Amino acid sequence: MGRRRSVMSEQLKYELAKELGFINKVEQEGWGSISTKDAGNMVKRAIQLAEQAAARNHGQQ
Repeated sequence: MGRRRSVMSEQLKYELAKELGFINKVEQEGWGSISTKDAGNMVKRAIQLAEQAAARNHGQQ
Protein backbone atom coordinates (compact mmCIF):
# COMPACT_ATOMS: atom_id res chain seq x y z
CA MET A 1 0.00 0.00 0.00
CA GLY A 2 1.11 3.56 -0.66
CA ARG A 3 1.85 6.00 2.10
CA ARG A 4 -1.19 7.89 3.34
CA ARG A 5 -1.09 11.60 2.67
CA SER A 6 -1.35 13.66 5.83
CA VAL A 7 -4.41 15.86 6.18
CA MET A 8 -2.64 18.16 8.63
CA SER A 9 0.64 19.84 7.81
CA GLU A 10 3.67 18.86 9.85
CA GLN A 11 3.85 22.43 11.14
CA LEU A 12 0.25 22.32 12.39
CA LYS A 13 0.82 18.94 14.04
CA TYR A 14 3.89 20.25 15.87
CA GLU A 15 2.04 23.40 16.97
CA LEU A 16 -0.87 21.32 18.30
CA ALA A 17 1.45 18.89 20.10
CA LYS A 18 3.25 21.82 21.71
CA GLU A 19 -0.05 23.46 22.74
CA LEU A 20 -1.40 20.19 24.14
CA GLY A 21 1.80 19.41 26.06
CA PHE A 22 3.22 16.29 24.42
CA ILE A 23 5.74 17.76 21.97
CA ASN A 24 8.68 16.33 23.95
CA LYS A 25 7.36 12.79 23.53
CA VAL A 26 6.91 13.35 19.78
CA GLU A 27 10.43 14.77 19.43
CA GLN A 28 11.97 11.89 21.40
CA GLU A 29 9.90 8.93 20.19
CA GLY A 30 8.00 10.02 17.07
CA TRP A 31 4.33 10.40 16.24
CA GLY A 32 3.70 6.67 16.72
CA SER A 33 4.37 7.05 20.43
CA ILE A 34 1.45 9.35 21.24
CA SER A 35 -1.65 7.92 22.82
CA THR A 36 -4.99 7.58 21.06
CA LYS A 37 -6.33 10.16 23.51
CA ASP A 38 -3.60 12.65 22.54
CA ALA A 39 -4.25 12.03 18.84
CA GLY A 40 -7.97 12.59 19.40
CA ASN A 41 -7.27 15.80 21.29
CA MET A 42 -5.13 17.01 18.37
CA VAL A 43 -7.99 16.37 15.96
CA LYS A 44 -10.50 18.12 18.24
CA ARG A 45 -8.25 21.16 18.58
CA ALA A 46 -7.61 21.29 14.82
CA ILE A 47 -11.38 21.24 14.21
CA GLN A 48 -11.87 24.06 16.74
CA LEU A 49 -9.22 26.15 14.98
CA ALA A 50 -10.78 25.46 11.57
CA GLU A 51 -14.24 26.42 12.85
CA GLN A 52 -12.86 29.65 14.33
CA ALA A 53 -11.12 30.49 11.06
CA ALA A 54 -14.28 29.73 9.08
CA ALA A 55 -16.35 31.94 11.39
CA ARG A 56 -13.87 34.81 10.98
CA ASN A 57 -13.82 34.39 7.20
CA HIS A 58 -17.61 34.21 7.06
CA GLY A 59 -17.86 37.47 8.99
CA GLN A 60 -15.65 39.24 6.42
CA GLN A 61 -17.92 38.55 3.46
